[in-house]
Amino acid sequence: MIIKEWKKEDRPREKLFSKGRLALSDSELLAILIGSGNEKESALEIGKMILSGSQNSLGILSKTSFQNLLKYKGIGKVKASVIIAALELGKRSLQSKPGSGRKLNNSNLVFEIMQPLIGDLEHEEFWILLLNNSNTLIHKWRLSKGGITATLVDVRLIYKKALEFGATSIILCHNHPSGNLRPSKADVNLTRKVKNGGGILDIQILDHIIITERSYFSFADEGKL
Repeated sequence: MIIKEWKKEDRPREKLFSKGRLALSDSELLAILIGSGNEKESALEIGKMILSGSQNSLGILSKTSFQNLLKYKGIGKVKASVIIAALELGKRSLQSKPGSGRKLNNSNLVFEIMQPLIGDLEHEEFWILLLNNSNTLIHKWRLSKGGITATLVDVRLIYKKALEFGATSIILCHNHPSGNLRPSKADVNLTRKVKNGGGILDIQILDHIIITERSYFSFADEGKL
């Protein structure tokens, strides 16, 4: 049975109109983007197959390639473009959440700000968060971008940027694409090196946080700072 033959209240688009976006499942929202099915499957069934191919995870689906979507019968270049564009808008919406002006008094708040930026990347990035004397975020900055397992960090650039913005404290932050939360020996050594430099300039290192797609490790919370 095609979607047009369903009861009106069960059709994804009509359901969106009558009950609102929160009433729809992920596959129903995807079906609206797809628009129409093929001769055998409805748009909803194709949406379910696409989600199933991504382990029913929108996070995994958001990283899917254009070519991978084209493998599904009924998904051409136009529909694949619509899906990828919608997923990218969702990611950018998370990234655009206000960060500056927030008081960062716990590691979970840092995770909320940084996870949308670096949590699902396939390469490492190193960021610094600059704070004033009331621990309010005044600026966040990507210091470096690296490969799958490492990124280079110049401690001098960290403090150059901190002094430029008049920061009195900083939070270090980088991601582990592997999903492993355990800090490496290089992570520990870098944290110690940055902390020692901050002592000379009277700029405090509040934390160093390792971000993955689903969780984080805080040097401060674990007593390793």
